[in-house]
Amino acid sequence: MRQSSSTVIVVLLALLLQPLAAGAAPPNEHLAVLAPFVGKTWRGEFVDSTPENPRVDVQRWEWALNGQGIRIVHSLNDGEYGGETMVMYDRERERLIYFYFTTAGFYTTGTIVADDGMFVSHEEVVGSNEGVTAVRSTSRILDDGRLESHAEYLKNGEWVPGHGVVYEEDPTAEVVFPSVETGGD
Repeated sequence: MRQSSSTVIVVLLALLLQPLAAGAAPPNEHLAVLAPFVGKTWRGEFVDSTPENPRVDVQRWEWALNGQGIRIVHSLNDGEYGGETMVMYDRERERLIYFYFTTAGFYTTGTIVADDGMFVSHEEVVGSNEGVTAVRSTSRILDDGRLESHAEYLKNGEWVPGHGVVYEEDPTAEVVFPSVETGGD
């Protein structure tokens, strides 16, 4: 008898939880400003890119954590460098925040503010070997649907020009990360 009551409880719990797992969760309303980027892959060329020294970034945006976050993975020059970002709404601070982790071993934490068609971000950098301690950037959607982004770096106590990139949606582009050696056998 005891085994059958346990079975009934497990079956009831499974039936009760099934609608939660089966339905799609609505995204957090505070992330709506970024929704046009989600579910898309973006390919961008840096403004200083040349045929001899190409600099191409590919970003993939997707919903995460049942719509409570946005996950962005990107790679530069087919995996030469890359990172992963998680954007979420911070109820306590009432703003969008993000955490960015890189293949170079440093990470950043920052905020994003949408203002009149522009996205302004500011991030603190932890562990950079190049003396960068903060980044501020602005991004905007151009009339033709491309995304333009410019950044400045706080390096050795001074704001210096950073990168500029213009992205286009490109469903064929791929984010590339090299394989990791497992060191096994």
